[in-house]
Amino acid sequence: MVSVPRLVIAAPASGSGKTTVTAGLMAAFAERGLDVSPHKVGPDYIDPGYHALAISSAASSAGRSRAGGARPGRNLDAYLCGPQRIAPLFLHGAAGCDLALVEGVMGLFDGAAGQGELASTAHVAKLLRAPVVLVVDASSQSRSVAALVHGFASWDPEVRVAGVILNKVGSDRHEVMLREALEGCGVPVFGALRRMREVRAPSRHLGLVPVAERRAEAVDSAAALAARVRKGCDLDGLLALARSAPPLSEPVWDPEEEMRRVVAAAPGAGGRGGRAARPVVAVAGGAAFTFSYAEHTELLTAAGARVVPFDPLRDERLPEGTGGLVIGGGFPEVYAPELSANEPLRAAVARLAASGAPIAAECAGLLYLARSLDGEPMCGVLATEAQMSERLTLGYREAVAISDTALAAAGTRVRGHEFHRTTIVPGAGAEPAWGLVHPERRTEGFAQGNVHASYLHVHWASVPGAAARFAGRCVSPAG
Repeated sequence: MVSVPRLVIAAPASGSGKTTVTAGLMAAFAERGLDVSPHKVGPDYIDPGYHALAISSAASSAGRSRAGGARPGRNLDAYLCGPQRIAPLFLHGAAGCDLALVEGVMGLFDGAAGQGELASTAHVAKLLRAPVVLVVDASSQSRSVAALVHGFASWDPEVRVAGVILNKVGSDRHEVMLREALEGCGVPVFGALRRMREVRAPSRHLGLVPVAERRAEAVDSAAALAARVRKGCDLDGLLALARSAPPLSEPVWDPEEEMRRVVAAAPGAGGRGGRAARPVVAVAGGAAFTFSYAEHTELLTAAGARVVPFDPLRDERLPEGTGGLVIGGGFPEVYAPELSANEPLRAAVARLAASGAPIAAECAGLLYLARSLDGEPMCGVLATEAQMSERLTLGYREAVAISDTALAAAGTRVRGHEFHRTTIVPGAGAEPAWGLVHPERRTEGFAQGNVHASYLHVHWASVPGAAARFAGRCVSPAG
């Protein structure tokens, strides 16, 4: 049994302000000297970046930086990883913390389309047995707020809606009216926050601009949010509520143990049991490639690889001894001219692909490996052209590996997520990476030698064999 003080920060609908409130709470508690563990429900890569920055910048400004570095923001997605992994992954990420805060997704009860509560904030809150604090946009209501909160609190008896934070409150008089309306509701009010125009994060075609692109502004915003939350919220009461969460009995997720299970089930899967030679896996980062799950690096390390980050916008060479390359998601369309101008790195990536070293590319990585992106030359590894589109492609997917690749054996079934406003022509290679089977049937991506490139984002914690398979195909530094 493991006790972790924890809260889920939810909302009745998107746009209520739960991201800014969550980031403000994280920063305010970090300023107090608490070791805060940040989490996000769903596949969103951007919000966890703001969470991690809010905590690290607040702790640093208070002179209380965490030994061993800042905690990364982590995702809890019951669709991608399966409900059975949510508590173990949470316990892994939150190990040793003073407080874990979990930001929800969309409205409290909104989950995977057509699949009931699966992957909703309510579902994750139940799996974590965590109290829920509802962030309510109170800007256009007064007494009606009581009916809204009562409805959410009573809808599912297994979800403990234990508090409310009133957001976008217009005035002192407005706050009094809201609090009076909620007095008989049975759900305590833990805060009231005025409208915060000065700390809004800018958005573009896929949502918020990632923190890596506006770090200085985001640090200032985090400080302003922390000040607002300190003034408007009952931090002591929220902390007491978090400490009321019961212990969790699930096992803690462990990447090393995952690798031992993979190797036991398929001896030789990882390819380097003694780790005498640790292959270098270069992982793209920087402003153009900001989408990644922390568990991917942990699984690759557990599989025997040495993970080395690099920035395709700045670095003209791959890391020394690169034997495998991972290029995750992000916004290469925003930086297409700069990426194209880095001709030495584009040539190095093409040579690596030609050498037979494994390359795993997701979404933004797929675009980077294409011949061109919006007319700008890219790496030319794949015979496809990419361009921006007016159409947003978004949603969960079920897929099966059509052929053996660096990530999956033919027949491997996975769950993934698509999120992009670009198209590629052709949309799949002669050997596609995946066959999508739900909610639509089509082929997708490229399986070309040891290159696996696809729009599909997959969380490797649900298929840990992918990390072992990838590391096993890498070229070692001595190779």
